[in-house]
Amino acid sequence: MALLTPESSRAEVGPATSTVASLARDWAQRAPHQVAMREKDFGVWREYSWDDTWNLILDAAHGLLALGVDVGDRVSIHAEDRPEWVVLDLATVAVRGVTVGLYPTNPAAEVEYLLTDSGAAVHLAEDQEQVDKALAPPAATFPALKTVIYLEPRGLRTYDDERLMSWASFLELGAAHRAEHVGDVERRMAAAEPTDIMTLVYTSGTTGPPKGAMLTNANAAFAVDVLVHNGARTPNGKPPDSDDLIVTYLPLCHIAERVFSTWHLVGCGTVLNFAESIDTIVTNLREVQPTLFFAVPRIWEKLHAGVLIRANDATWVKKRFLNFGLRQAAKVGKAMVANGGNHTFGSRLRYAIASPLVLRALKERIGLRRCRYAGSGAAPIAPEVLEFFMGIGVPVFELYGMTENTAIATANLPGRMKLGTVGEPYQGIGLRLDPETGEIQTKHPGTFAGYWGQPDATAATMTEDGWLMTGDVGQWVDDTHIKIVDRIKHIIITSGGKNVSPSEIENSLKTSPYVKEAMVIGDGRKYLAALIGIEYDTVGDWALRRNLPYTTYRDLSEKPEVVELVHGVVTATNDKFASVEQIKRFKLIPKELDHEDGELTATQKLKRGAMTEMFGDLVESMYQ
Repeated sequence: MALLTPESSRAEVGPATSTVASLARDWAQRAPHQVAMREKDFGVWREYSWDDTWNLILDAAHGLLALGVDVGDRVSIHAEDRPEWVVLDLATVAVRGVTVGLYPTNPAAEVEYLLTDSGAAVHLAEDQEQVDKALAPPAATFPALKTVIYLEPRGLRTYDDERLMSWASFLELGAAHRAEHVGDVERRMAAAEPTDIMTLVYTSGTTGPPKGAMLTNANAAFAVDVLVHNGARTPNGKPPDSDDLIVTYLPLCHIAERVFSTWHLVGCGTVLNFAESIDTIVTNLREVQPTLFFAVPRIWEKLHAGVLIRANDATWVKKRFLNFGLRQAAKVGKAMVANGGNHTFGSRLRYAIASPLVLRALKERIGLRRCRYAGSGAAPIAPEVLEFFMGIGVPVFELYGMTENTAIATANLPGRMKLGTVGEPYQGIGLRLDPETGEIQTKHPGTFAGYWGQPDATAATMTEDGWLMTGDVGQWVDDTHIKIVDRIKHIIITSGGKNVSPSEIENSLKTSPYVKEAMVIGDGRKYLAALIGIEYDTVGDWALRRNLPYTTYRDLSEKPEVVELVHGVVTATNDKFASVEQIKRFKLIPKELDHEDGELTATQKLKRGAMTEMFGDLVESMYQ
């Protein structure tokens, strides 16, 4: 995310009128035949030039005007990542509307809440399943909602709700309006104000109903300038440009993916390649071999676990080669992270030997052979995982930000990284730690305009002198870098009065390819315990290689051999921590956690309160 663009790539737009839509228009004028987006259609990658993209944006923008969308009206999008998501997002900004993104996994109850809370006037639903979630409540539930646009017609031909409209019909409506009202969208764009709300990004809702964070055109312009134009150069010194490829797969309603995908697209012309789904990300990475890549810790952990699984399943000869390469990579990674992310003479020599033998093919296999910059953010990640990828030749840098500050806070920079930290503050922004609580606070032009319809919640997030309270506890490392201790609300205080950060212990557990989820418990208790969810595919593979039969997730997790396997992971983790931070007892969760069942947020974060309630019997059994 912290990337530069060449001077030639900067859009010549004044700060008072700069929007992500105007940046897209400028690329269409400057490089109409350059590829902007690619999607896989029936097995073939289809390309959209900037001219194609901007014409779609204009048609969609005119379609919104034809539907009566006024300044400040909300347009919601409930779909997987695909070109239509980006097109409607930018079209909404072009007509001074407000984009509201929904997660594809949002269950019906959350869809109802988000559409009601935002008061969306137009809603884009991907397919029949998403349409049903929007149409299930009586029309009176959403009095502002006049139109529901759908992308996939399968199963919808017999629906007779007058609010329904296909994407093709919507674009036809826009094209007709464009022909009759030439320049209307351009005039609406020219009237844009820096204070216009351009999107509502809803929080994950770990402790209550999601809140809509209001981000303005000024917030977005500041983020593009800091993260795209004035950030850190990639390790080889080449700033990103139109030659760079990005794979878009995380939900675009999340601020991190919006910044890395859409805002890099319009900021420096990188090519967006839309993954078919998050489940096919590994396959799509192999096909695209992106040069820039952003992932949340769960994806990095999945890629890391995949390498270890292949190492176990390889033939004897391949296993010898792979193990040799991984041993060299481990030494390379340790040397590089100790040197700020730069090679030493010894690490460069080791890598030169291991790369042609093992590591080059390994990176090709996981789809990151050409990756010259990668970021990890949105949640804490175990340092061991970053060290692994650094060792095999994928430069991964941990970043930190949040929706409320438009993802601008800190970043590890090439040549100055410190493992275990989220980096140093971006130049020119305000960042401080509360002297009493250690809470990280930020202050800069990227600070959000507040929570939609919740002035009290907004006030509770800001200090009296205008600093944003992030809710994260931090520590300075060498007076330059920030280490995240944990969320304030997640800090455990044992009955003996010891303060414990659970996230560091949980992340250490999840470095094992056999552990998918972990939740450390112990607030007000005599010792720490943990609820652990196994990685079904990995543990299943382990069981099959030992001729251990099983039928379901629950059956597998209850096998004594699997419990003993996880016990080994817990023991190895305990060796890294002081006695008070060690897990004394654990239980395996009998089911895979799910967003729809309420155990996870849309961003796959644990809902600790819901977990404690749902698995209360397991928790209590560990303290009897």
